[in-house]
Amino acid sequence: MIADPRPVACKICGAPSPLFGVVDFHKSCIEAQGKRLALSGRPIYYRRCTQCAFTFTAAFDAWDWEAFRAHIYNDDYIVVDPDFVELRPAGNARLIAASFPDAQRTIQILDYGGGNGVLASRLRDGGFSVATYDPYSSFNGLPAKKFDLVTCFEVLEHVPTPQDTIATMVSLLKQPGAILFSTLVQPKEFPAVGLNWWYAGPRNGHVSLYSTQSLAILFKPHGMRVASFTDNIHFAYAQKPPFAAHLKIPD
Repeated sequence: MIADPRPVACKICGAPSPLFGVVDFHKSCIEAQGKRLALSGRPIYYRRCTQCAFTFTAAFDAWDWEAFRAHIYNDDYIVVDPDFVELRPAGNARLIAASFPDAQRTIQILDYGGGNGVLASRLRDGGFSVATYDPYSSFNGLPAKKFDLVTCFEVLEHVPTPQDTIATMVSLLKQPGAILFSTLVQPKEFPAVGLNWWYAGPRNGHVSLYSTQSLAILFKPHGMRVASFTDNIHFAYAQKPPFAAHLKIPD
């Protein structure tokens, strides 16, 4: 595959996004553990916005569900992301329960991109009201109701159309409501490290790599701001909802 060297419009802010680098399709996040897959021979080109620093590939923009299921979210996906089955969703369920202990009986939660439903199941065991939505799982029916809190863990880096994904999540929110999500933002050294960054892994389906600025721009059209607790955990809201009144974020 040959990439057009001319800049294209950023998927988030529309600014020119020239080529930034290229990696083999089999570059995966397990390289952080010193493990590498055999080269696939398929180059994946990423671009980086000159304004908001959003970094993305268009290699999978035309893929449908069957293509993603065949080439990324197949039976071998567990090799490049062994934590997605149990460890990560269970840990995220504990994070939510610890973050909103007084809201156990008062809020309704949707886990967007919730995979096998483990997170929702664990929270329901703790008394929370939780539903799961994930178009790539058996929980693929978009809910008709709205929720106080939408959670979205390790999802945004997988979506080739981030504006559409955010719009869908916002449409599922009550007002005031909030989105608690995770995606690792680019480190300060990213311009120098480039796609050697361990999180840049097309075999994991990491097609969108965000900066703090690009996340802020992504939510702004919906009247929402983003407060980041860490480089990975973020909270998007228009008005701080009552169940989050205790959080140390701007009102």
